[in-house]
Amino acid sequence: MQDAQPKTIYLKDYQVPDYLVDSTDLHFELEPKATLVKSQLSVRRNHEAGEGLPPLLLDGVDLELISVAVDGSILPPASYQETPEGLILTVEKPEFLLEIYNRINPEDNTSLEGLYLSNDMYCTQCEAEGFRKITFYPDRPDVMSKFTTTIVSSKILPVLLSNGNEIDRGYCEDGRHFVTWEDPFAKPAYLFALVAGNLEHRDDTFTTVSGREVKLRIYTEEKNIGKCDHAMRSLKKAMRWDEEMYGREYDLDIFMVVAVDHFNMGAMENKGLNIFNSACVLASPETATDSAFQRIESIVGHEYFHNWSGNRVTCRDWFQLSLKEGFTVFRDAEFSADLNSRAVKRIEDVSLLRTSQFAEDAGPMAHPIRPESYMEISNFYTLTVYEKGAEVVRMIHTLLGQERFRRGSDLYFERHDGCAVTCEDFIVAMEDANQVDLAQFRRWYSQAGTPVLVVSDYFDQSKGIYTLNIRQTCPPTPDQKEKLPFHIPVKIGLLDGNGHDRILSDEGSTEEILEVRNVEQNFEFNGIKEKPLPSLLRGFSAPVKVRYSYTEKELIFLMRNDSDTFNRWDASQRLAFMALSNIQQDYRDGKALQVSSELIEAYRNVLKSRILDPALVAEILTLPSEQSISEMYDSVDAGAIVAAREFLSETLANTLAPELKEKYLELNVVKPYDPNAKDIAGRSLKNICLSYLAVTEKDDALDLVEKQFDMAENMTDSAAALRGLINHGDAIQAEAAIQSFYQHWQGDTQVVELWLGLQSSSSRYGSLENIRTLMEHPAFELKNPNKVRAVIGGFANRNYKQFHKEDGSGYKFIAEQVVALDKLNPQIAARLVIPITRWKKYTGNLSDKMKNALQDVLNSGSLSKDVFEVVNKSLI
Repeated sequence: MQDAQPKTIYLKDYQVPDYLVDSTDLHFELEPKATLVKSQLSVRRNHEAGEGLPPLLLDGVDLELISVAVDGSILPPASYQETPEGLILTVEKPEFLLEIYNRINPEDNTSLEGLYLSNDMYCTQCEAEGFRKITFYPDRPDVMSKFTTTIVSSKILPVLLSNGNEIDRGYCEDGRHFVTWEDPFAKPAYLFALVAGNLEHRDDTFTTVSGREVKLRIYTEEKNIGKCDHAMRSLKKAMRWDEEMYGREYDLDIFMVVAVDHFNMGAMENKGLNIFNSACVLASPETATDSAFQRIESIVGHEYFHNWSGNRVTCRDWFQLSLKEGFTVFRDAEFSADLNSRAVKRIEDVSLLRTSQFAEDAGPMAHPIRPESYMEISNFYTLTVYEKGAEVVRMIHTLLGQERFRRGSDLYFERHDGCAVTCEDFIVAMEDANQVDLAQFRRWYSQAGTPVLVVSDYFDQSKGIYTLNIRQTCPPTPDQKEKLPFHIPVKIGLLDGNGHDRILSDEGSTEEILEVRNVEQNFEFNGIKEKPLPSLLRGFSAPVKVRYSYTEKELIFLMRNDSDTFNRWDASQRLAFMALSNIQQDYRDGKALQVSSELIEAYRNVLKSRILDPALVAEILTLPSEQSISEMYDSVDAGAIVAAREFLSETLANTLAPELKEKYLELNVVKPYDPNAKDIAGRSLKNICLSYLAVTEKDDALDLVEKQFDMAENMTDSAAALRGLINHGDAIQAEAAIQSFYQHWQGDTQVVELWLGLQSSSSRYGSLENIRTLMEHPAFELKNPNKVRAVIGGFANRNYKQFHKEDGSGYKFIAEQVVALDKLNPQIAARLVIPITRWKKYTGNLSDKMKNALQDVLNSGSLSKDVFEVVNKSLI
């Protein structure tokens, strides 16, 4: 059992820091088990905090304190108190120079927070509260300081990096070398970075809009140096895009990126020295899929955009995390949409939101994008803060329009440059720049949950008036039973009987943004001669659920005719959900399962279309995942969901096999690989067709899969074929492909992670027995987050059928792994436990078995704050 419940931190208790640090001078002498850290802090009393000289509180965890000095004089132990959380110093004057010596052990730091070793490379991760594992410091984002960093090491580590510009380098008397870096911009400690290792680099330059030449450098291990080109091109595109779209110019002489194998996150925006998970920066056609190329482009853009929306203007406290993350996710989504297919990018983002973020909103950890409290801040790096936060920013953009939104962002950056601010400051800048009132809109920041819009309509033919009635509700969430009405922008169009958009304004617009502010509102449209079919929430203009009683015929009509590409896809999803719901009911009733001929014909028409973007066709043909299906219900029958999806997939595959094969052969042309939008679209549709053909498990179809596997010249096609063989080939075919793939790629870390994930997520091959076997494979490492995510996370999050087996063995397995990982890396353990926190949604024995697994975690002994918070809230 947990010995004592961790302390809860509340937003309402925020107080400004008692002391500020104007400058921070750090000196590191690197050793694997005994790195010496010397810090010199220029400290002064913050008069905004009040009068007097209260004690100075410095955060510090897992540090060996050597000495403390003030203005050059070593302090006696009576002048300070060392606690498990840090150091408390008695202060005698309002300004002083504080010097602290301490040691740390990077080699044994498996939490991957603070300074640690990844293979033989030293690297840091300080967000959110990792700097306190490096030295004693006021580790909070509203203490901003100018950092100078000197790194000393033996020559075995030739590359020594930190934030800012290099100002000195040389050799010590004992033969070690050093490099000194200076960051001229004040920053909080969470943006500090250090990297040291035997690394190669790829160089380029970028000329800013004002004519400054910036050196660009990507560091990685020698074996991966040929996989940096795409990231470099993405970085230059991001720098140009940010200048053109937001007027933001880069401000240092050099911008550096380092690829690291052991990393809890995707990447980190440390000022001038971005540290990336290797999987999010390294790519070549032979080793990375199309989705990996696009993910790298997006993440490189995201971390670069943080230079302004996160670094130059940062968070006052961690409750404001969405201030930087929501805004920057919105920015990187627009960047990706401008460079690729805007429609497909929107579909991908909304799919993630509906499948996973809506689940957060309906689960025990539900929280607003600005939480009111937390036990462990790492648990709030969530899809709600990031993805829903981005949707909230997008709604402001929708309400204001591009020009006025840019006016607001310009004022925000100008007003708060160099400051640590709040979500409120962002909203106020938008209001002041445009003379608008967003008072009600602020509820998006303080209310949790996914609003539901129930839409009905009425047509008065005699008056030519069509009326839309919209009622909004929001389900209760933990700590928030009652919700006030949100301010919701609902973009709509009205289709006539021929599938054409009706003109809705004197200016000729065929779309209108309805601003829903009340619990119930009516919106009237005049001059309508026949009842239209509404196209609701175009572009997914708000993160809400829409309930409107479309018939199957109406959805097919929208799927064929809607001018809004997102809503075409959404109509296909609604059709699939409708069919899957009917199949589940027949399955539970013991009836013969069937799929309507109209639905099959609708898919056939999409497949044969010569007008639609192939990328959109691929998205329409992709059935909802079991996880997204489960989010449609308050009570989940996992077995029925699996049976229904398998039946629909098999029916479509077998019925449309001729058209699928024809389209596959048409698109299966040999050409040099290029990750451009057009080629990616073609490959995505080709491989969706191949995946359906594999489902038939007919010899001629599997021959196509095997041929693609043998002949593939890029990882996109190779992985798609391997997935088909694992899921639908016979046991000999599957095992041969698995072993052949590994033998060829065993030296490439990122490809091996893909290989592990394809097996763990396979409903056929990813049995619990095989998962345990994979964990014993030499390629697996429990201390490596990417390997854990690939194998254990792949099983829990993407292998619905095996994970939700009736005997509950999948839940027990996850509980075991969470307990083991919690001792190594609490952040990863806390994320891994999420799949079993939704136990209240499931029917029958699954609910009890899931709950028992959570209880086993809670009863396992002393837990980290990270895991305890998630498990405890889930069991309430």
